[in-house]
Amino acid sequence: MRHLLVTAGLLLCPALGVAQQSAPATLSLADAIAVARDKNPAYRQTLNNRGPAAWGVRNAYSSLLIPSVSASGGMSYTGPGSQTFLSSSFSQSVATVSSYYDLGLLWQLSGTTLSQPGLAKAQQNATDADIAGATNALITGITQQYLTVLQTGAQAELARKTVERNDEFLKLAQARFSVGQATLIDVRQAQVARGQAEVALLRAQTAVSVEKLRLFEQMGVTPPVDIAAVQLTDTFALQTPNWQLPELLTMAEQQNPALKALRARERAAAWGVRAATSTYGPTVSLSAGWSGFTQQFTDVESIIFSQRAAFGSQYTACQENNQIRTSAGLSSLNCTDFVFGAAEEQAVRDRNSVFPFDFTRQPFQARLSISLPIFTNFSRTLRVSEARAQHGDLEEAVRARGLAVQTEVSQAFLTLQTAYRTIGLQDTNRSAAREQLQLATQRYRVGSGTFFELLDAQVAALRAESDYVNANYDYHKALAALEAAVGRSLR
Repeated sequence: MRHLLVTAGLLLCPALGVAQQSAPATLSLADAIAVARDKNPAYRQTLNNRGPAAWGVRNAYSSLLIPSVSASGGMSYTGPGSQTFLSSSFSQSVATVSSYYDLGLLWQLSGTTLSQPGLAKAQQNATDADIAGATNALITGITQQYLTVLQTGAQAELARKTVERNDEFLKLAQARFSVGQATLIDVRQAQVARGQAEVALLRAQTAVSVEKLRLFEQMGVTPPVDIAAVQLTDTFALQTPNWQLPELLTMAEQQNPALKALRARERAAAWGVRAATSTYGPTVSLSAGWSGFTQQFTDVESIIFSQRAAFGSQYTACQENNQIRTSAGLSSLNCTDFVFGAAEEQAVRDRNSVFPFDFTRQPFQARLSISLPIFTNFSRTLRVSEARAQHGDLEEAVRARGLAVQTEVSQAFLTLQTAYRTIGLQDTNRSAAREQLQLATQRYRVGSGTFFELLDAQVAALRAESDYVNANYDYHKALAALEAAVGRSLR
């Protein structure tokens, strides 16, 4: 287990793997699938859809139960001068700076908000079904490619054994030629056969490396530099296909990921129809808000000067009024209230020093409104029609996919049965070809057969061995295709 963990680490860190890889790596099918789940780009793109779908459900429920909250604020500067609004003019001799804040709550209830939780949940279920389908496709693809690598490896092993056999044939032909029991033609023919076998071995080894590269590509990781050092460890046992087609069709009807994903999309489209229809109902809106502002003069000295002049005018008027009252025999007024001293000056400065956060609060505001759209230029009818068309299209897609699943399961089942029977026939052919090759070798060794007969027997034996290997892996690939169509493991 520790060695497998180290191997997985090398696969996930290509640069580290290149620097530290000193022994051949081993890779099981489970390891390949685990790495592909974590690194395959197409699969990760599908997984990325899970987050928005989950947040869509949260958004739908929160919009139904919790009001939205907004906050805003800002600052402004107004220079001295006059402004005209309609027929009135407003002027100020001193520039001002101001700030404000606004905090608002808004809650709406309509048919759309009531239907959104169901729609969002259905869309989330559809996304989960898409992920399950992508998982099934990923496992099937990795399994098929893993089998392909093993198949090409078995063919390369046959090519290697063929080279060894041709070496023996060459030695046999040379030995018979040296004692005068064979001609130089046999020796040259044996040399040609050996050269052709070496070419076939080279091509077979290249095919193994290419298929390994494709396996690593599907896994989503960079392969090690020495790709030939990667060894696949899993073996696949042959078992009799005792499954019954009706049972497989029933399982596929319930568990096929692509079919389940389409059904989830169809249910989401049904909620889409409900959401579109709900726009015909009224909308209830409740809003509330708090706000405040500040306004401050940039030149307070001019304001103090104006206040001092105003106080001085009032004090002079008070003194003149007291003279009149004294002449009339009345008591004099207290004019000290109109004296602009240090305390009054500081009060002006304090009142002006409010920017930017000493806000003057505005009255609280709340509003309840109900709106009912009467005519929207058929926009609601258009949305309902589009939603129903989409729902109808998905219903037909579900039906079409159901028929396709039946065909895929039946085809995979028939292919599996054929592959299983083919293995038995190819095994018989292989045994006969081996016996034929042994007889031809013995006949040539004792001088009663020709070298051409020996080569023909070897070609027949190689073809039979190759066909047997292909039949075995065709069986396992057919079983993997059947499992993908059914939507579950059958082993």
